[in-house]
Amino acid sequence: MPNSQIHLTPLPAREGQGGGSSIAIIGAGNMGGAIAEALLRMDGYKITVSNRTEGKLQRFAAAGASVTTDNCVAAKDADLIILAVKPWLVEDVLSELKANVQLAGKTLVSVAAATRGEQLCQWVGEGPQILTAIPNTAIANLASMTFVVPVRADKETTEKIKALFDTMGQTLVTDEAHLPAATALASCGIAYALRYVRAATEGGVQLGFRAAEAQDIVAQTLRGAVSLLEKEGAHAEAEIDKVTTPGGLTIRGLNAMEEAGFTNAVIQGLLASK
Repeated sequence: MPNSQIHLTPLPAREGQGGGSSIAIIGAGNMGGAIAEALLRMDGYKITVSNRTEGKLQRFAAAGASVTTDNCVAAKDADLIILAVKPWLVEDVLSELKANVQLAGKTLVSVAAATRGEQLCQWVGEGPQILTAIPNTAIANLASMTFVVPVRADKETTEKIKALFDTMGQTLVTDEAHLPAATALASCGIAYALRYVRAATEGGVQLGFRAAEAQDIVAQTLRGAVSLLEKEGAHAEAEIDKVTTPGGLTIRGLNAMEEAGFTNAVIQGLLASK
């Protein structure tokens, strides 16, 4: 049965939303909320955000989304349904939608971690085209590395979903077998990169900078490193070689990090999270 909670009155679409694709985001947690934040920064989409509790919906209503506590209300008129609930809730939500919403002609994208495509097909039945997507939380800043897997989707729909996520960062269409590795590199990888930032910031404090200054320095340095890798034909090791002069400071630091197990620690962390 549909959720019986009273749903919030949808707000009028914000300027620029009229006439575009209608997207329902089911789940306003960390990932669903980040996707909603990203899409609400763009014109051309009619966004509805659904969540079981009203508290998480207020900020999206204020930003111009329609909001509701009824998943079926959100999905009814949507062209695209983005399922962003916890993995253990996916079956119940899809069963609810299957029983109460005409899903034929719609596209369903699940961003629920560790949910296999065959399960999605089984739970939702015939009707929608189905894909899975694994973004990371940088999607809120239009900087996600997202992986898209067509589960039961034609080429045209897959290209449209890739194009949508490309507006929120960078997207790679892959297969389900690569999703664990993708999650380790890009989703867990956000935390690993930020752990480096924290460690380097602490080192900066020990070197004499205030914490806020050290973090800004490290963040800008990472932006610079990324910009070097974005050049055509760039390779990390080649860029490292440019700053490791014989007997210089950089090679001393790199060797000290390797002696402490830096590279192996990164690889083992990735393997542990796969």
